[in-house]
Parts: sequence; C-alpha cells; structure tokens
Amino acid sequence: MKDLAPEIFRKRLLVEGYYSIDISVDTIKRYFAFITSELELRTYGDATIHATSGTGKDINQGFDGFIPLIDSGIYIGVWANKKFLSLIIYTCKDFKEKKAVDKTSEFFKFNEFEYKVF
Repeated sequence: MKDLAPEIFRKRLLVEGYYSIDISVDTIKRYFAFITSELELRTYGDATIHATSGTGKDINQGFDGFIPLIDSGIYIGVWANKKFLSLIIYTCKDFKEKKAVDKTSEFFKFNEFEYKVF
C-alpha cells in the first residue's frame, strides 16, 4: 500500500484473539481506561459502547466500542458467542506496540491471538 501522506505520522495496531474473560460494557470501559493509561494516550471524550442486544445474526452478538484519542482513537468489536475480539489502536502518536499487545493479551486473558502493526 502506497503511503499517500508520508508527512503525517500514523500508526495502526490490529489485535485479534480469543479471550477467556466475561465481557460487558463495563469491561470495555475498564479496558479503554487501562490501555490508554498504560500507553500514555490521552482521551478527549467518553467511550461509546453498543451492545447488539439480540439484533442481527446470532454469531455477531456482542459489543462495538470506540474511545476518541487526542491523537485518533481505539475501536473494539466483540463477538460474545465466539469469545473473539478484534481491536485497532489508530494514532498519530508513537506508542510501544509490544507493550500494547502484551497488556491487551493480559487484560483479556487471550487463549490465542495475532497482531499486526502497519
């Protein structure tokens, strides 16, 4: 993929994995507070979290969440019935991706996960 704006610093970390904890709206809020603190990322608004509440396909039941960062944002999608999640940390500020991956894996108690920085 061609970098169309090399003068603008961007960092994206995609993490996907099978988790082994119970996840609720409160869990996602706690994760956002935890990871932003650990990575020293500043927020400028409250997290927005939606539960599917039985709408749509059974396999897609779970949560979608976003927290705005001064330097961009963090999105999480949770498939509760499969105990699977996908999240992306997108920033215009550098951060330690290994720390982000380790802390995320620790928080959600991943059984298996993959990640990619781009």
